[in-house]
Amino acid sequence: MPPMHVAIIMDGNGRWAEGRGKERFEGHLQGVESVRTAIKSAQKFGVRYLTLYAFSTENWGRPAEEVEALMDLFCTCVVNETPELIAEGVRVRIIGDKEGLSTEVRMHLDKIERDTEGGETLTLLLALNYSSREEITRAARLWNAHPDTTFEAHLYTNGIPDPDLVIRTSGEQRLSNFLLWQAAYAEFYFTPVLWPDFGEAEFKTALDAYASRDRRYGKITNQ
Repeated sequence: MPPMHVAIIMDGNGRWAEGRGKERFEGHLQGVESVRTAIKSAQKFGVRYLTLYAFSTENWGRPAEEVEALMDLFCTCVVNETPELIAEGVRVRIIGDKEGLSTEVRMHLDKIERDTEGGETLTLLLALNYSSREEITRAARLWNAHPDTTFEAHLYTNGIPDPDLVIRTSGEQRLSNFLLWQAAYAEFYFTPVLWPDFGEAEFKTALDAYASRDRRYGKITNQ
């Protein structure tokens, strides 16, 4: 049985470009192709929720020209990809601090959420300006103000099942402030493949590795 929710730390765009003598932004452009492939692969293999770590709060520390190019790319992708996402029944949901983004970027993100809200085949969560520590701190503050609610109700992922599988590309083996609360019992899959080279075959390999795991949640196998 496939995982219901797969989360991916998309790592290695810059290294992919630099290894080919290209500008780092060209790696991000190629990474968009891998995003398209991941969406189609998730649908093909029966995944219902796909979360992609697109931009962390720490990424603001990158060179200004790279950050600006990424923000422009987000806006361009919203315009270009929305019609196909609607046609494929993909619902897009943004998680992260949208207030920390520019008015233009927020406008585009609000539009794609609104235009795809009827999608029923796959829920695509894009983590933008996302920090799991900030999310947990924010949730604790809101929960304190509304003690009659649950803590999870104040997470960005409210209403979304926790990830079953977390994939990280490029050979790095850390969470990097991603879904720290939600990934408490997730399985992890690390691959040396850089994100722009992560295709359907790599996605399937990760799902096969997940299928071989014995998920016990602190219990024993025969419980």
